[in-house]
This record gives sequence, structure tokens and C-alpha cells, in this order.
Amino acid sequence: MRKRLSVVGATLFALVVSMVVFTLPAHAAAGFTVDGGRLLDANGNAFVMRGVNHAHTWYPTQTGSFADIKATGANTVRVVLASGQRWTKNEAADVANVIGLCKANKLICVLEVHDTTGYGEQAGAATLAQAVDYWISVQSALTGQERYVILNIGNEPYGNQNYQTWAADTSTAIQRLRTAGFDHTIMVDAPNWGQDWTFTMRDNAAAVFNADPDRNTVFSIHMYGVFDTAAEITDYLGRFVSAGLPIVVGEFGDMHSDGNPDEDAIMATAQAQRIGYLGWSWSGNGGGVEYLDIVRNFDPASLSPWGQRLINGANGIRATSVEASVYGGGTGSPTPTRTAGPTPTGSPTPSPTGGTGGCTATYAVSGQWSGGFQGDVKVTAGRAINGWTVTWTFGSGQTVSNAWNATVTSSGATVTAKNVSYNGKLAAGGSTSFGFLGSWTGGNPVPSVTCTAS
Repeated sequence: MRKRLSVVGATLFALVVSMVVFTLPAHAAAGFTVDGGRLLDANGNAFVMRGVNHAHTWYPTQTGSFADIKATGANTVRVVLASGQRWTKNEAADVANVIGLCKANKLICVLEVHDTTGYGEQAGAATLAQAVDYWISVQSALTGQERYVILNIGNEPYGNQNYQTWAADTSTAIQRLRTAGFDHTIMVDAPNWGQDWTFTMRDNAAAVFNADPDRNTVFSIHMYGVFDTAAEITDYLGRFVSAGLPIVVGEFGDMHSDGNPDEDAIMATAQAQRIGYLGWSWSGNGGGVEYLDIVRNFDPASLSPWGQRLINGANGIRATSVEASVYGGGTGSPTPTRTAGPTPTGSPTPSPTGGTGGCTATYAVSGQWSGGFQGDVKVTAGRAINGWTVTWTFGSGQTVSNAWNATVTSSGATVTAKNVSYNGKLAAGGSTSFGFLGSWTGGNPVPSVTCTAS
């Protein structure tokens, strides 16, 4: 977590063919694995991270925070460690103690080296190669912990300068870890202070994933001021999902010095797409971003407004987190998207299928609660098409508040959804889906839908 960057024009997304990913691991892993773009725990159950970041290396005596974090309902904690270039190195004994605290509190440990933050722009920052040296130096504490630990090689490993070597350097770092005998799932952060405004990680993710001989790498995007609209959030995450590449939101907040992130859209999209998220950070922030403390002064009874939103708000940790099954928890499938507290009512209800030229669409209410609901629409091509438009008219005052995998606009009660750049072209018989969050007042009947292809 740190700086604001000036947003420049987007680069073209890589060709779909370049995003084809082979997800079968090269060998039977001892812990977490990636399959079909999703993270599975050691029991083979889907696992969706819901948790927070904790700055252990700067506050090493705050070991009670692990139990306090667990009490929020979190299933994961991302722990800040230091490799010695910028902060005092966390030695193997301390790393082993951190893992023990995670296990005692039934938390999955994501361990990260923070010294790499902003390399190329931040004076004294460590390289990814130095981060790998660190992991090898503490390997004794990590071997055998693959069921409980994910290795995040280095935090925000490049700033806004000299980031062009991110893909090559990240691939090399992954391969060095594998050669050294690490069987853990590896997490890699984006450049540009973690926010990837140049799309360097996005456009090179498939190549980096395939550079891992175990095909067991997860990508982490940090969402602050660059991600201040729902459209930017849904587009970025949606491209990874559509490409079958595993993605998590490794850091985010409700405000920042570089802009105002849309935390509601981040959390709603992550929940709807079964993407993990980890809020920054438990406590101890300084330098003008103290508002990012989830609790004040490490006191779990003193939630900040950001902490209240993250833990108890709509799509928050308490409502959506599922404990990893390696600790005896559930299957890892999060509960349907909803506000905290109310229970969804009713099963998914499909609409009549509508089609007027090359495609059909089916509308379903996949989750409903007091005043709100989640809708999902499946589009199927009757012939090869290059784009699609789905329309419907609400009859009971419903409105759409947020959508993913489609550009959705409303005019009165009429809603129009158009494909985005990566899911418009469908072969005959091919299909894609998009979803949205909405509100309702008097009722929530399923409307008829119409699909038109181009």
C-alpha cells in the first residue's frame, strides 16, 4: 500500500489465444493448488480469501492480533515480513512463530516480503531476486506448511518506473523458488505500486502462470485510487476470471491519498465472482493514512469506519467468510451476495428465454434479501456472433446498482446490457454470463429478456 499514480491510456489486452492456461499442476501438491483459475485448499475444496493485512514486522509484539482478526470471522491474514533491505529481517524462528499463530487461530497465512515495495522508484527497495534469497534463507520454517501458508514473493515489487521487466523477473523468481523445493502456492503482486495501471500484470499473467512448472501461482491486485469506479473494477477482475487465471484483491481500502477507491464495488464484485479480498490493514498505519486502520490502536473493540464497513458491511468479512476446510471448516464456497444479517430468500428463478437474432438470454435471481438482490444472466449464441445486447424492463421498481462482465445502463425501468471487450465474440452454441446487484421495493418478479446479436 502506498502511492497515487497518474493514469495513462490503457494498453490493448492480449489476444484471447495468449490467455489459454493449462491449470493442471505438474505434480501432486502438498497444500493449496490452482485448478480452473480457482484456488483449492489441500482437501480439494474451493477457498475464497476473506481477511486483512497485518503489519507484523513493524509491530512484532502485537501477537494477540491474530486471535482478534479471527474473531472478525476472517479466514486469512496477510502478514508483513521484512527481508532486511529496508526493515529488520524476520528470521526463521519468527516466521515459524507467525505460522503457529495462524494455525492456532485457524487462519490461512499469506506471508509477504515488504522490502520490495516500489522498487525502481523507492530508494533502498529490494529486488524480487533478493526476496527469493530471503525465502530460501527461512525455508526451514516453511517446509511442510503448504496446507496453511501461501508465499507472496514481494509486496508491490515495482513503482511507476522501470516496471517493464516485471514479467521476466517474476517468472524467474517463481522458477527459483520451485528449483529450491518450495511446493507452496505462490502469490505475485502487480507493479505500479500494486495497482497495475499500465496493465503489465494483466497482459502478461498467462505467460507468468505458465512459467511456473507447478502451475500454482495466484495474482494479486491492490485497489486504491486507480480503482475508483465500478467499471474499472469489474473490467479488471472480469478479464482474469474469463481467462481462467486466479486473482485476489490483496489490498484495498475505503479511501486513500491517491484517490477514492470504490470499496462497495470491490467487495460486491469479489463476492459475486468468488474472488478473495484482504483489507489493508489491521492497525498501526501512519504517514497520513491512519484512516486505513481497521481497528484503532490494536483494540478490537474500537472499529474504525473502514473496519466497520469491511467487517460488518454488505459483502463484508463476517457475512461471507468461510473457514478453510483444512481446519474443519466448510467447503470454501461463500454465501450468496447479501447485506450482513438478512438471510437470502428463494431459490434462483430463471426468466423466459428471449432471442431475436442470433442469441438467447436467461435471467435468474440468484440471491435475494430485504431490499436487494443479485441477478445473473446467461447469454447463448445460436450462431457465431461478435457481440450481444440484452434488454429487459423491470415491472416493480427494481433498479441496477452495480454490474460485472457487461456494460449495463438504465433508462427508466428499461435496462440494457452490452458485452464488454472480452466476452462479445461467441461461437455457435457458446455462452457467457454477466451479473449485477440491484434493489427492489414492492416486489422482485423476473422480467422477460431479449437478446440481439451483432
